[in-house]
Amino acid sequence: MPEFAQLIESLGRTLPPGTVLSAGDAGPRHHADWTRVNPCAPRAVCRPHSTAEVATILRACHAAGQPVVVQGGLTGLAGGATPREGELALSLERLSGVEEVDPDGGTMRVRAGTRLATVHEAAEREGLQFSLDLGARGSCMIGGNIATNAGGNRVIRYGMTRELVLGLEAVLADGTVVSSLNTMLKNNAGYDLKQLFVGTEGTLGVVTRAVLRLHPAPRERITAFAATDSFAALVALMREARAAFAGQLGSFETMWRNYFDFALAELKVGARPFDQPHAHYALIEIEALEPAADAERLEAFLARMLESGVAADALIARSLDESAKLWRIRESAGELMMHLGMPMAYDVSLPIQKMTAYLEQLDAGLPAVLGDRPLYTFGHLGDGNLHLVTGLRSLAEVEPLDRLVYGALDGFGSVSAEHGIGVIKRKWLSRSRGPAELALMRTLKSALDPRDILNRGRVL
Repeated sequence: MPEFAQLIESLGRTLPPGTVLSAGDAGPRHHADWTRVNPCAPRAVCRPHSTAEVATILRACHAAGQPVVVQGGLTGLAGGATPREGELALSLERLSGVEEVDPDGGTMRVRAGTRLATVHEAAEREGLQFSLDLGARGSCMIGGNIATNAGGNRVIRYGMTRELVLGLEAVLADGTVVSSLNTMLKNNAGYDLKQLFVGTEGTLGVVTRAVLRLHPAPRERITAFAATDSFAALVALMREARAAFAGQLGSFETMWRNYFDFALAELKVGARPFDQPHAHYALIEIEALEPAADAERLEAFLARMLESGVAADALIARSLDESAKLWRIRESAGELMMHLGMPMAYDVSLPIQKMTAYLEQLDAGLPAVLGDRPLYTFGHLGDGNLHLVTGLRSLAEVEPLDRLVYGALDGFGSVSAEHGIGVIKRKWLSRSRGPAELALMRTLKSALDPRDILNRGRVL
């Protein structure tokens, strides 16, 4: 019997029925992440229910030298969860559930396959919030959020996922279980081992459980929408909002006119908030301590911004429904990409003061690559994170477009702000990391996964 068949037969005998599926039985869902770039059927799919079962699978794969791709909600945009030829897919979709919420300590223990929306709901039932939030909340899983150090809409207030994880449990490539389910905010007893697994995209180990940090839920979130006629004014609006609301400023999301107009005119995601078009739009959300008083403060702030000329127009959502409609515009990025047919999405980070020069450099080089097609631009301005999306006519456009977008970042930016490196951005990682950093990454990978079975060819 061939070695892979022996491996699958052994796992099938050891694990509960339905845990090990053939590629045909698993279906096309496991062939690619959200990008749909280079889809490939895995040789088999394993769907464990527990950490012990994950350990059993990895121990057997390590012994056989069988490469494994780890899959969660498959919402990634870097190709990291897309199988490569000959890989077995380890899906965490059945390793789900909230195990415990401690409202006094402000923590939650959760299994890696739990969807982010489920985490939100469990926290809200205790009057708390898990502050990571992103458009894929209904599909993405907390293990994937941790593995990619996800960012989202509230980084300006709460930081990346890294700041929201107190402890975790992970399984190494050889099946060793490392359980560091710390629940304390202060714990300097030795190395902070969880950082080996946060943001390392499943290349050093598979996260199976985590302790998440919760925060008090605001009494209310108040949403405003503002427009500016220049990027300088947009930056000034953000600076003034930070000064006026400090820790209450939960989100400051931005859209350039091409993205905003496309969302309304082509995607039909809502009504136009303002009569006149503007260069930039900002979605501002504050976490209210005293809703009535904070709404008045926000209204007075916007009046000052209009009077000073920083804002060209502004409004405040007067209901949850109005707020949801405004957020719908910003969160239509997924629909934009589907509308474009062959989408190409970039997720870059750079200092705010360099954004104007960076975008001007892109504008100058785009016609040679895309003709008259635009790069739709939006992002998390307070975090220095820009998202750039366009539609390709052929794969031949990928290389010159990559060179333009990533080349313009040399020396001062990151090729990945929050989506990770995966496979798609691997060749560009050296634009953001130096030789010594890359060598240390390889040393860690070699030490923890000497047979290179975990997410082989991702990141490095």
